[in-house]
Amino acid sequence: MKVLGIESSCDETGVALYDTERGLLGHAVHTQVAMHEAYGGVVPELASRDHIRRLIPLLERVLAEAACTRHDIDAIAYTAGPGLAGALLVGASFAEALAMALDVPALPVHHLEGHLLSPLLADDAPTFPFIALLVSGGHTQLMRVARVGDYQLLGESLDDAAGEAFDKTAKLLGLGYPGGPALAQLAEQGTIYPKAGRFKLPRPMINSGDLSFSFSGLKTAVLTAARAKEMTEADKADLAAEFQEAVTEVLAAKSVAACRQHRLSSLVVAGGVGANRRLRQRLDEAMAKIGGRVFYPELELCTDNGAMIAFAGSQRLLQGEVPVSARGAFAVRPRWPLDQLS
Repeated sequence: MKVLGIESSCDETGVALYDTERGLLGHAVHTQVAMHEAYGGVVPELASRDHIRRLIPLLERVLAEAACTRHDIDAIAYTAGPGLAGALLVGASFAEALAMALDVPALPVHHLEGHLLSPLLADDAPTFPFIALLVSGGHTQLMRVARVGDYQLLGESLDDAAGEAFDKTAKLLGLGYPGGPALAQLAEQGTIYPKAGRFKLPRPMINSGDLSFSFSGLKTAVLTAARAKEMTEADKADLAAEFQEAVTEVLAAKSVAACRQHRLSSLVVAGGVGANRRLRQRLDEAMAKIGGRVFYPELELCTDNGAMIAFAGSQRLLQGEVPVSARGAFAVRPRWPLDQLS
């Protein structure tokens, strides 16, 4: 069964074709970073219009890469939420219209479920059950995953997500958009406390006894430190390094605690922040100490992409899920908690 995946929840347009027997046949992603850079963040209306322009060329590119035609598509999976309402509607209407034209089923997919299952696309994939750390610009959550569709929320951020804190801190330090990767790059030039670093930041909720997160206070601590003195470039690098160390230390500690509480040795990391090298290093070291292992998606699949949506849709269809929307009638869900997904 060949499943086409459409992703348009925010500022990446992703299209992919996944075969349940042969694996990923082709995928392509267009990022809107250059377009939004001038505004310092995503402009929803511009994002929606750009998705419209990109979907057909990306579809043709993926089909050519897969050596397939539109008539080889057996089903279409698309991101129905969460995300920007207008951007979601572009992908959903495109997918539903194409499905109607090809007379194949169209299946709405949860964006975070796509991220959650993306490490299963790797040759060396985890097996159920496992603990999952979803860490992105909009979400920081720990989930217990028993199987496809069976997700238990263990803890989440009470305010800013980790990726959001990265972006906001980068802006405080005068870095460009997107802020997260820019801050991580600057952090590599800095030194953390107490070696030669100039700053010491809190590790919020690291000893809270639960699996919740909070990063807004950490962002405020960065602002306070930055205003305390005239910041040199070396100061900024040290502050960036200490901030990254604080975030990754908390994420690693809570992830290990979740694995211990549920007696699981496999940790899956998904979402854009999962590409952060320091986070990967910390998680690998922490899980190794308890005899566990961390599974990541391929780096190119950490950000939003159609491959994860095609795969998640294919797994739903293999389980016998039947699309319930009538032809020409569909809806998107800009807000859609993952633990409410059945």
